Amino acid sequence: MHLWSIRSTWGLVGALGLAVPALPAAAADINAGKAKADMACAVCHGAQGIATLPNAPNLAGQPHIYLAEQLKNYRSGKRTHEVMSVIAKPLTDQDIENTSAWYASLQMELRDSK
Repeated sequence: MHLWSIRSTWGLVGALGLAVPALPAAAADINAGKAKADMACAVCHGAQGIATLPNAPNLAGQPHIYLAEQLKNYRSGKRTHEVMSVIAKPLTDQDIENTSAWYASLQMELRDSK
């Protein structure tokens, strides 16, 4: 194999690797996520991910990767909020995976306002 071919092959492998999304380190446990959410999240975000407070977002049906990233950002201090920064601080990576999976598994239905 020519040097050019080897470099091209490894470049292609690297480029394809970037196109494949990272998989979570451990499989998410939706039931554990629901239990964690019931303890810490439901007061503001609702038992089924529909916010009970006017300034809290609905979490039901949000993408898992988005929810996990935001929780990690609150935990690290990259994103701050008076309540969420405190709530996220003690969460483990597995807690975040589980809770994100729980909220992502919930579906919201849009109703016709007629």
